[in-house]
Amino acid sequence: MAYELKMPQLGLTMETGTIGEWLKAEGDPVSVGDPLVQVETDKLTNDVESEVSGVLLKIVAAPGDELPVQAVLAYIGEPGEKIETSSAADTGEVSKESGEAQSEEKKEADVKSVERAPGERIRISPLARKTARKLGVDYTGLAGSGPGGRIVQKDILEAEKSPKPAKEENIAKAANAGAAPAELSFESAGLSMMDGDEVIKLTGMRKTVAARMYKSTSEIPSVTTTVKADVTALWKLRKQINEEMDVHYSINDYILKATAKTLRNHKKLLTAWDGNQIIQRAHVNLGMAVALETGLIVPVIRDADRLAVSDISAQAKELARKAREGRLSPEEYQDSTFSVSNMGMYGVESFTPVINQPDAAILGVCAIQDELALNAEGEVELRKVMRLSMTWDHRLMDGTDAAAFQADLRALLENPMKILL
Repeated sequence: MAYELKMPQLGLTMETGTIGEWLKAEGDPVSVGDPLVQVETDKLTNDVESEVSGVLLKIVAAPGDELPVQAVLAYIGEPGEKIETSSAADTGEVSKESGEAQSEEKKEADVKSVERAPGERIRISPLARKTARKLGVDYTGLAGSGPGGRIVQKDILEAEKSPKPAKEENIAKAANAGAAPAELSFESAGLSMMDGDEVIKLTGMRKTVAARMYKSTSEIPSVTTTVKADVTALWKLRKQINEEMDVHYSINDYILKATAKTLRNHKKLLTAWDGNQIIQRAHVNLGMAVALETGLIVPVIRDADRLAVSDISAQAKELARKAREGRLSPEEYQDSTFSVSNMGMYGVESFTPVINQPDAAILGVCAIQDELALNAEGEVELRKVMRLSMTWDHRLMDGTDAAAFQADLRALLENPMKILL
């Protein structure tokens, strides 16, 4: 019987994937581990590998098709083997009468519950706990299928698919507030089309960026404050280090390090809003916005406050490269606790960055400009200055908190040797 190559689930929130380039053609021999097709999600591009050996008998998903998880993409089997396909099988759909009934029966059979005494310890794996937090699943009543009744990730995923009462659905939505909305649904404004206009379908990364930006600006009472920093000394220090050590650190590398170092003493900026509670973050995980042709992604430098400038520089370059190639793993763009967006390279003097939920704030780095200023002797000097625009969540902090952080960050950038200490 021919093997069905199906759309994989490349992340917990992935519901659909877009077919990219087929790396094998119909009739080509296939071995276990051979990359067959590229699948694009809202975050990355992955090669789907074959789990069996044989011949690629039939391709049923064309480049550009957006298909749900578990939809059939192709068939692999023996040379000349006959296969039977149907539109329902190829698209992963089932009939309403039989499919939904079977699905509900499977959900009820798969998900088991257990009564626990008050205060009884719940045995759950760290991955299962993290998955439950992401999906908003209450695992306190689940019976685990792991060794000794331990709850494992499979139990959480099955519970998430089971029917939930309205109250549980609301809890799940609140717990998953930081995740990208699965769907963005707006009514068409009925715009009239002019000659030469083209309709572009909202899919993939652009769809997710639109959803996240809309969600952030709709839910957060945000404020943007801007300060100006004199980075003349930083400019000179960077040039000296690059020349003497034969390295290529950017101004942004120093800004990332300075930001991480300053965040250590400003805990309110390392918080997250979670419905009726505030979460105090323990790690300085810096998200760095990277612009792509198809949208925007924010890879994460973990525990950046513990890294040297050289390490931050290397990680920033590697993450940006992988982002542009669509090769980031989920772990490389999740769990930021503060984000930085640098538009200075485009000559932007000031802007209002949008908070990357569930972070409490995002720092906007603007262009370095030449300005004339008076020194201590009253003489006119040419100085290099830049503006730092920070958007912050007014639910989590007040103006004095944001101002104090920006003042300390400016002082550090104006005394750059302290960045290295």
